[in-house]
Amino acid sequence: MTDTPSARSSQDALDAEALARFARLDHGAGGPVPAELQAWLAASPAHRAAFARWQRDWARLDGLPESAVDRLRRQLAKDQAAAAAAAPARPGRRRWLARLSSLVPPAGLAAGLLSATGGGYLAWDRWQRQPVFRQDFASARGQQLDLALPDGSRLRLDTATRIAVTLYRQRREVRLTEGQVLFQVQGDAARPFDVLAGAVKVTVVGTRFSVRHTAGVPGAGGVRVAVDRGRVRVSGGAESAAPAVELGAGQQLGADAAGLLSPVSAVPPAGIAPWRDGRIFFDDVPLAQALAEFERYGATGLRVRDPAVAAMRVTGTFDPLRPAHFRQALPRVLPVRLHGAGPLVEIQAIQAAR
Repeated sequence: MTDTPSARSSQDALDAEALARFARLDHGAGGPVPAELQAWLAASPAHRAAFARWQRDWARLDGLPESAVDRLRRQLAKDQAAAAAAAPARPGRRRWLARLSSLVPPAGLAAGLLSATGGGYLAWDRWQRQPVFRQDFASARGQQLDLALPDGSRLRLDTATRIAVTLYRQRREVRLTEGQVLFQVQGDAARPFDVLAGAVKVTVVGTRFSVRHTAGVPGAGGVRVAVDRGRVRVSGGAESAAPAVELGAGQQLGADAAGLLSPVSAVPPAGIAPWRDGRIFFDDVPLAQALAEFERYGATGLRVRDPAVAAMRVTGTFDPLRPAHFRQALPRVLPVRLHGAGPLVEIQAIQAAR
């Protein structure tokens, strides 16, 4: 079915109104949609469709390189020389978008974005989205792994750690699926470095910090970020209404499984990654959690059945690859005894022994 001139005129008028409303919206504030705009959108599916078209067109425009925007500007100037002559020489992108209704028919913007740049946007966008490096890494149980990334960053993986590294032309990304990593990020202001762990996102440019994400360890199933030098920005999950938090040298924070951030605290004397030097540090943690931490590095041969024993608190620094030392120390620091022989020994409360 062919559109009539009246229908096209009506569509152009609707697109122009949608553009005017879109241009008045404060896109950078991230605040709620004004009630007037909500009412206008709710009044008609056509309103919503027209507004959505401008949102899509603006997303395309915002993603264009400056050279492509300049080419588009020159092409529009050729099409509407008189209107272009009255516009500022180099207005900002959002002000320029607000004036596009005086330069070209609104319905033609999407086509103009592609034709004026010779299809360059689509090719550029695909090119930007292609990674220049992509690889998964994993350390075995009881193993640590040193990695050197192509961008100059260095990573140290603790035991039983899995990550996926993807480097793009304009950003760098590491997904920490399980375990803990010490990061020494090569500074590059043009390519931010993001670490995604659970519901938490850590963004840096150049610094040294550690991230832990051990969902399977009781009492330590969230995410912990600790900074040795430089600064990082930590963002919580979608359920966290709190703003992102910046951490400096000597600071750390945790987050639960939903990404709710804890208050900032000082890094303990053991440092941001004692495991790097073959140590694990417990500060008043339940015995069950301490045992689960040892089990990340290897079999301990220890088990706890009594919940009261599992809840006993442990403090100290130990070698995770020598659980026998921890086994020998237990009866000296807790009111327990080791019962049984062979590969599996039970930790029992002394008062329960007969």
